[in-house]
Amino acid sequence: MHGFFVFLQIIFALGLIGIVMTQASKQEGLGGAITGKTESAFQGKPGMEEKLDEITKWAAIGFMVVSFLVAYIF
Repeated sequence: MHGFFVFLQIIFALGLIGIVMTQASKQEGLGGAITGKTESAFQGKPGMEEKLDEITKWAAIGFMVVSFLVAYIF
């Protein structure tokens, strides 16, 4: 049982790393701050990015729950 939860924790961790690395950066950097690029503020979110945000949220929650179970129960 302990091995299963550790395996599940590793799967959540690798999935979370992969999902976060595929997301585009939302920061425009110093150049965006100086030149005042605001056109991205008025555009709606693309569908894929919204889905990745939702998957990231649930993967992080799952990782935290499994990590708590591994640390507390075992």
